[in-house]
Amino acid sequence: MERKLPGVFITIRHYLELIRFSHTLFALPFAALSAAMAWAETPFRLRDLAGFLLCMVFARSTAMAFNRLVDREIDARNPRTAMRHLPRGILTVSQVVLFTVICGLGFVVSTLLFLPNIWPVLGAGPVLLFLLGYSYAKRFTWLSHFWLGTALALAPVAAWVAITGNFAWPPFVLAGAVILWVAGFDMIYACQDYEFDCQAGLKSLPAWLGVPMALRCAAILHAGMVIVLSCLPLVYSRLGTAYYAGIIGIAGLLIYEHLIVRPTDLSRVNEAFFHVNAVVSLGLFAVGVCDIWIL
Repeated sequence: MERKLPGVFITIRHYLELIRFSHTLFALPFAALSAAMAWAETPFRLRDLAGFLLCMVFARSTAMAFNRLVDREIDARNPRTAMRHLPRGILTVSQVVLFTVICGLGFVVSTLLFLPNIWPVLGAGPVLLFLLGYSYAKRFTWLSHFWLGTALALAPVAAWVAITGNFAWPPFVLAGAVILWVAGFDMIYACQDYEFDCQAGLKSLPAWLGVPMALRCAAILHAGMVIVLSCLPLVYSRLGTAYYAGIIGIAGLLIYEHLIVRPTDLSRVNEAFFHVNAVVSLGLFAVGVCDIWIL
């Protein structure tokens, strides 16, 4: 006989599903690689590691929960998203509002762990506002894909600044690659909602230019990502052989991603979005850390 989970654990599971907690794998490895690069330049502090992890989790959780709040009526009308927690009533609006506020406060408080470095505390508010602003972007601009990419690209820059207390080229180059990568795969993902976005008047590249052109644009962006990643060792000399081998592997994965998603067949979008991109981000982190700390 299957034992039922206590109510509190079921609620926690619903919250984790609401924010797609497992998708933290997309953003965390890039930020973690930036942090590893920073720790190679400055002394390691355990409290910095705690601050880094807490800020990443709270920032992403705040943004995702807020996105579900803002989009709840749109999600209810879209057949692909109608089964999400708010449209189905699994979680109430007040519950998600409270969760969003708690996570937002958790993010701000977590920046205190980086003191005496004041930059994370000063940047907490503007960063949070930018992350939340993405939820409204697709209502007025097809550049929403790049807004999302920039939102995730803030992570490697913020990690470097929080740990080192200064600005430098390496995290910005890494951030540039993240913008191109995320904007590209978000365009691919948005192809699923082409018809709905057109009917609802939402802005996305597929709705503006059509699915075939959107997929071509995504391929161009991903080619650009590989080029930008290849330039990272030019501003961060600790990266070498293992890193370049990883770049070749990433290029192969991105080619595979674009081969399995075609304008006439979007059935494998989820495989491209979830599986391939998770391997890309984790793989880059692995080869980068290997070069910095082992080789």
